[in-house]
Amino acid sequence: MRYLLLPCLLLLAACKEEVAEIPDPTPMTDTALSYFCQMNVAEHGGPKGQIHLAGYPAPIFFAQVRDMVAYLKSPERDADILAIYVSDMGAAASWAMPGTENWIAANAAHFVVGAGVAGGMGAPEIVPFGHRDAAQTFIDQYGGALMPLDTIPDDAAIGAVDLDQHLEHPS
Repeated sequence: MRYLLLPCLLLLAACKEEVAEIPDPTPMTDTALSYFCQMNVAEHGGPKGQIHLAGYPAPIFFAQVRDMVAYLKSPERDADILAIYVSDMGAAASWAMPGTENWIAANAAHFVVGAGVAGGMGAPEIVPFGHRDAAQTFIDQYGGALMPLDTIPDDAAIGAVDLDQHLEHPS
C-alpha cells in the first residue's frame, strides 16, 4: 500500500493546475510602443493601458484605453491575459502627462465612457479613474457615463471613428 502512495501523490501533483503569478504594472518608458500602431506611447497625451500576457516577458502597451478595450473585445488574442492596468487619470499631472507609474488594476477602475474627449491617437477616449469621485468630477465637466470595464459597450471601442468630430482635449 505504501508503494502506491508515492505514484498517487505524483499523479495528483501533475494534475494540479499551475496558477500564474499576477505581474505588477510596468512603468511606461520612452521606448514603449503602442500595440496596434507601433508608435511611441509616451508621445501621446491621455490615458494609457497595458496588458500582461502569459508567456510574454513584457506587457503590451496601448496609446489609448479605447484601443486596449478593443483588444480585450477581440476574439483574436495572442495568449491568456494575466493582468490589465490603466492610467489613473485622477492621479495624472495633466491630460498631456498621464504619468508613467500611476497604474491601477483595470477591474477596479471607474471608467468614463462617452465624454467626447480625444485620446492620444485622436479617437474618442474611455477615461479610467482610481476613485469614483474623481470620475464624477470629470463627468461633471466633460459628460459621459460611469461604468466598470466589463460593461463598456462594444461601440465605445470598436468601429469606425469620425476624426472630424469635435472632441475636447482636457487640460
